[in-house]
Amino acid sequence: MKISLFYEFPLPRPWSDDDERKLFQDGLDEVELADKAGFSTVWLTEHHFLEEYCHSTAPEIFLSAASQRTKNIRLGFGIMHLPPPVNHPARVAERVATLDLISNGRVEFGTGESSSVGELGGFGIDPADKRKMWEEALEVSIRCMIEEPFTGFKGEHVEMPPRNVVPKPLQKPHPPVWVACTRPASVSMAAQKGLGALSFAYTGPGPLAERVQGYYREFEEKAAPVVPQPNPNILAIGGDLSMMLARTDEEAIKRLGKGGGFFAFGIMHYYMTGMHTPGRTGVWQRHLEECEKDPSLVYGPDRGPIGSPATVREFLRGYEETGVDELILLLTPRRHEETMESIELMGKEVLPEFIERHEKAAAEKAKRMEPILEKAEARRPASNAPEFDETYAFGGLPTGRENYTANEVSLAMEEMNAGIEAAAAKLRSGEGWTSRNPNADAQSSD
Repeated sequence: MKISLFYEFPLPRPWSDDDERKLFQDGLDEVELADKAGFSTVWLTEHHFLEEYCHSTAPEIFLSAASQRTKNIRLGFGIMHLPPPVNHPARVAERVATLDLISNGRVEFGTGESSSVGELGGFGIDPADKRKMWEEALEVSIRCMIEEPFTGFKGEHVEMPPRNVVPKPLQKPHPPVWVACTRPASVSMAAQKGLGALSFAYTGPGPLAERVQGYYREFEEKAAPVVPQPNPNILAIGGDLSMMLARTDEEAIKRLGKGGGFFAFGIMHYYMTGMHTPGRTGVWQRHLEECEKDPSLVYGPDRGPIGSPATVREFLRGYEETGVDELILLLTPRRHEETMESIELMGKEVLPEFIERHEKAAAEKAKRMEPILEKAEARRPASNAPEFDETYAFGGLPTGRENYTANEVSLAMEEMNAGIEAAAAKLRSGEGWTSRNPNADAQSSD
């Protein structure tokens, strides 16, 4: 089982002017240390308008910065929203490919639809359309990464003419593709499409084992890959979930404080029961009020990888026995210095045994999956991508309705050409060189 980190970058109020800068700078320090400690991947979510709960709105930018401070840790979108009103599929392909190149091929491409009223409403997306938007955008973004040129697409929500989208990713034919799954039906869907399942299901090892078995059963019996490179893997959140290690259980609980339950509270607030006034509602304050009413909302060792190294090792072994391929551990609101100590303790006293066992298990799994992947390939649906019309070309000035022409560039070129002609005329007359070069006389006398 791989063990990874999951970031949402929560930022409880009250805020100072420097808080957001410090949040990201601290995160970069943590990821750099996590790389040295042996964590497999850093997964970074994408959310919009969910203030306090998540300030990770441009994951590719943070991951790009992290790529230059790390060597081995993989860089995961957990997830990137694919509905075109949020991210056009061509832009998705460009950003994923660029990150893959500058990180030397370390991208994990997690995808999803979005589920909160704040985000769907903010981008004018009808919830009834989001699954179809995801399906179309996934096809287009992957084709943009691999086709030279992309031959075009006309769907219900995405329409794009032929273009050669550059750059292309380093990982061929494309980085591993995942889809967010919160329900058993979504996990089955991921398996049937040959995608990795980002199982954001907040469950213990018992129910997770059933989910893992169901994913691989569906994959073996029904997988018909919708992307060129299948990704037979299932990942899960470990517990409710927050990571905090210290020398003793008591110290870890103290360090985590009331931040542990904020992830679950934020989900309830933004996705289910809360009413939110932008820029006004105090989400963290409401969380603290709920903690006063129900102290069980404050996490302890039975709710996640929280405690001494021995306690956390035992907690993680329970998940390892489920057969899950990867476990992600969440970093909720906490102090940076104590998080750094927690990551260091994980690297020294917890991760080594899991890394050793995973390397052996991964080799055994690869051999076991060979005939299953062969059967999946036989079920692959036929491509509906159009053939490229070799006579197709584009050019000229962009023209729109009512004969509107976007001629800004042509006007700028006219100005530039006029300037070039004027400079050339001065040079021919002998005026321009002297006026532009005060050392002309000295040079000529030499």
